[in-house]
Amino acid sequence: MSADASPSPPPPGGSPPPSRLVALLTRVEAVGNRLPDPLTLFFLLTAGVVFVSVVFAGASADVVQRTGESQTMVVQSLLSWEGVRWMFLSAVDNFIEFAPLGPVLTVMIGIGVAERTGFITMGLRLIVGSVPPSAITAALVFASVMSSMVADAGYVVLTPLGALLFAGIGRHPIAGLAAAYAGVSGGFSANLFITGLDPMLARLTHQAAQTIDPTYSVNATANWYFMVASVFLVTIIGTLVTTRIVEPMLGPWDRSRASSALEPPSQPTSREKRAFGVSTLVAAVLTGLISLLAIHPGSPLRDVIEPTQPAVDVLAPFFESIEILITILFIIPGIVYGAITGTIRNDKDVAELASDSMATMGAYIVLAFIAGQFVAYFNWTNLGAVTAVRGAEVLSSIGFTGIPLLLAFLVVSATMNIFVGSASAKWAFMAPIFVPMMMQMNLSPEAVQAAYRIGDSVTNIITPLMPYLPIIIVFAKKYDREAGIGTILTAMVPYSIALFLGWVVMLVLWITLGLPFGPGVSTTYGL
Repeated sequence: MSADASPSPPPPGGSPPPSRLVALLTRVEAVGNRLPDPLTLFFLLTAGVVFVSVVFAGASADVVQRTGESQTMVVQSLLSWEGVRWMFLSAVDNFIEFAPLGPVLTVMIGIGVAERTGFITMGLRLIVGSVPPSAITAALVFASVMSSMVADAGYVVLTPLGALLFAGIGRHPIAGLAAAYAGVSGGFSANLFITGLDPMLARLTHQAAQTIDPTYSVNATANWYFMVASVFLVTIIGTLVTTRIVEPMLGPWDRSRASSALEPPSQPTSREKRAFGVSTLVAAVLTGLISLLAIHPGSPLRDVIEPTQPAVDVLAPFFESIEILITILFIIPGIVYGAITGTIRNDKDVAELASDSMATMGAYIVLAFIAGQFVAYFNWTNLGAVTAVRGAEVLSSIGFTGIPLLLAFLVVSATMNIFVGSASAKWAFMAPIFVPMMMQMNLSPEAVQAAYRIGDSVTNIITPLMPYLPIIIVFAKKYDREAGIGTILTAMVPYSIALFLGWVVMLVLWITLGLPFGPGVSTTYGL
């Protein structure tokens, strides 16, 4: 329906009934709102592990490791004398050793400073603002996908910018908002670079994989190749859906529906442009210097390997250092940008920006304490290993293996994402169960993680529980005072369906062709 079409008169005695889609989404929202806070959810899951460990104490399974050796794992009760003692003595260690805690906080120091000085925001603005109108949709979606470098900044920077850009060239602003939202949220896992999400998920996958194979290692580059390819997939799909489906669906924009006078997008000042140019040059020099740490034999971040080892193993120290390297690569250009633009005047300002970045992580740190207990309890009891073996036996008995198994898991991930939005929170309780189980079915932990990331992304844009949805609706109301949750989610459904189908095809082809998900990463796990 055209946006300026006359609405149908309401039925006598009340408002018009909601559409089936809006009614369905409203029910989903109601169900989701009844779910506990993630902190409470992890507390309940942790208590559940204690209970299950008592019920199944003594159950065992033979876990076959990649070396070919078989080890018998027995479920231990957490309410036994040893279990109670262990829970109290290990509580602090469980928190400190929660796999994503250190890497995430480390990366966010650099990214947080770069974001707060305006360096990253300026880069995104220049990417979008320096292309011709004919390419503006693709540039907007691409920049929105790339915004995952700065965690959630794209939601508050690029979605209103996309609407303003479209309005400025006479296109429907809500289509621009939808294109940006699809890129930021639907493409959150994709990027040309390693982002804060990569080490967060990789550490959880690493921890889960070691319940089956203590020698197995998963690093932040586990899905890098696949995520780089996904950037272009999301950009193409987002562009086509915007121009072929969403804009025709919205129709011409009626400016009289705007809630207030609209201001054109602000243009970067010459000082900001100069600062960004200098900072980008500094980033390029840093990239070159960092590469010297691993590019030549004998470099500090380069190993000497045996001829039988995979060639990529020579760069293992470099990949293991990726979190601190990312921090350096963001914080130094960010400081340079802030010094030139005046947002940083002295060392105290740098310390304050870094502290502000950590302050925003308070909720995550508290969640990490409870999640750390859950993961540690799950591992100590051996529930993960035993469940994995038994589950793999059931799947094997019904012939559900390989690609069909992975796609079924992807659907489970996408469904759960509608109700639990946090990518790390879901993976913290899914990884200990599904990664070992899939390893028993010869699927590599990295392949399972990639499938999870697809499922976690495609329903981000249609869940009413997305934390940033309220502010997206506020942005939309600026251009259409009657816009609401139904307006946004209805516009986003085509993106969700198209991204799901496109990513599934890409995943199937990737595995069929045996392409590596990251440096030295196989699609299969060889038992």
